[in-house]
Amino acid sequence: MADGGNRRVWSGGCACGGVRYEIMARPSPVSFCHCGQCRRQHSHVGAYTTFPREALRLVADGTLAWYASSERARRGFCSRCGTGLFWDPLAEPRMDATAGSLDEPTGLQADRHIWVDFKGDYYSLCDDGLLRRTSTEPGNQTLFNDPTED
Repeated sequence: MADGGNRRVWSGGCACGGVRYEIMARPSPVSFCHCGQCRRQHSHVGAYTTFPREALRLVADGTLAWYASSERARRGFCSRCGTGLFWDPLAEPRMDATAGSLDEPTGLQADRHIWVDFKGDYYSLCDDGLLRRTSTEPGNQTLFNDPTED
């Protein structure tokens, strides 16, 4: 979708349509997060894309609910259908949307696995050619895009 004819807008939402959103800046490549919170939230690995906080526009938020998952972050989800939508690090100028909640085509590619030292014991990480970062390494989160890029 275009915004004013030239800039791409990424849209997404939950399964029931109670939450719809738009991202007005190019989201980052997708990161697969293997931390325990993501695995519980998504019933397996979390897949996220990052964007500047000010680039988010909520189009419909009647069923959007937030869960304080830690002192530093909260998770947004639909209170009706349960779709996980956002990871919001409160003190940072960025936030994440779940890659699966974006409307296709996204034009995004995955570029890394993060928090691999916390991956579940029930699966193996195959060699898919993507970067791998532990919880203590630099680059263990999704990349933050320059909000001036589209």
